[in-house]
Amino acid sequence: MATHGTAQAAGRKPLYKSLFFQVVVALVLGILIGAVWPDFAQALKPLGDGFIKLIKMIIAPIVFCVVVLGIAQAGDLKKVGRVGIKAVVYFEIVTTFALLIGVILAYALQPGVGMNIDPSTLDAAAMSAYADRAGEVRHGTVDFLLKIIPTTVTDAFAKGDILQVLLFAILFGAASSFLGERAAPVVTFIERTSHILFEIMFFIVRLAPLGVLGAIAFTVGKYGVGSLAQLGMLVLIFYASCIVFVLCVLGLILRVAGFSIVKFLRYIREELMIVLGTASSDSVLPQLMQKLEGLGVGKSTVGLVIPTGYSFNLDGFSIYLTLAAVFIAQATNTPLSFTDLMVILGVSLVTSKGAHGIPGSAIVILAATLTAIPTLPVVGLVLVLAVDWFMGIGRALTNMIGNAVATVVIGAWEKDIDRVRANQVLNGEVTVTLDETEAVPEPAATVRA
Repeated sequence: MATHGTAQAAGRKPLYKSLFFQVVVALVLGILIGAVWPDFAQALKPLGDGFIKLIKMIIAPIVFCVVVLGIAQAGDLKKVGRVGIKAVVYFEIVTTFALLIGVILAYALQPGVGMNIDPSTLDAAAMSAYADRAGEVRHGTVDFLLKIIPTTVTDAFAKGDILQVLLFAILFGAASSFLGERAAPVVTFIERTSHILFEIMFFIVRLAPLGVLGAIAFTVGKYGVGSLAQLGMLVLIFYASCIVFVLCVLGLILRVAGFSIVKFLRYIREELMIVLGTASSDSVLPQLMQKLEGLGVGKSTVGLVIPTGYSFNLDGFSIYLTLAAVFIAQATNTPLSFTDLMVILGVSLVTSKGAHGIPGSAIVILAATLTAIPTLPVVGLVLVLAVDWFMGIGRALTNMIGNAVATVVIGAWEKDIDRVRANQVLNGEVTVTLDETEAVPEPAATVRA
């Protein structure tokens, strides 16, 4: 076994080969191209769209394999159920905090006060497509639970509905665990298939700089450089809300679990940069799962918490819902009573769970939430439509951080995390990369995540 110093030196790569460095360069180039050649920059949009489609292509089968293996190899179905219940309870509590932060900062900083906009002067046509889908989204608890059940197994995979895939994977894993040795050949096949899928994922991740370049160049080319710096009071308050939530709420939760939020954010910086460029947390789901396993969190916990969190734990999205709702009320001089605020909070807890995978989900879910208050003009969504993409970056970043922190916290809660290894990784004593083929538990090794 190599010494610690030798392993670190062997694992060190030239800066230009670092994915983090390549993504940063792509961001800078995207901004320059968008500023200097806006027409050409807009033509680069397929690079970003293609990258996200490649990632989405592989998410459903990876989630299925990881969840099945996590349950089948855990050997204790009671533990699986315990982790699932703890995850849902955690998600609801933390999501409530996120919703409250949106309301508190909206009232404290009042971004919409003084706009005095007459709803009748807004372009209702711009909202028609979103409003039509909003009625389909706003559903009760029973409808939501029924929607989790796929029409067929293949339909769940074809649509890429993570909740439906997750349900089938849990049932498949539980049955495999119950059958024991009789299911061993199938579990072994799924395990080997997962290795292939993660290798495919590794190939796709190397294209991240191209995806970021295309996405950011298109945005700057279409909206102008000024759009990056002058997004308005609403966007600034939204990002401030996300920062407060991450550093204070998630930071405190992670500190109670025994870890530093700053060190943790540094550890997932490559994933953060990819999400920053693509405005999609889907773009890092597979490698985030591997990164958390490399940190020392148990495979079964990662396999259950991350996929579930992508539908149930949308912290950034929750902040957006309440902040935007209060902003629209302020801008249109629509009074909101305490009861109205409680209704918005309650409805948001339900509607936010249906956000993942819906085209234009932010506006659609916000429209569905606003319909709970008859006096609020849904057409007021036109006010946030122009800056929704920029807010989407903050939503995606906060959602991803929230789910990553949730996995570590539940792993600590469940005593399913190697604390010694986690601290070594976060302190930089162990390097976790995507360049090796196997994870080696010794702290001297460079492992793949």
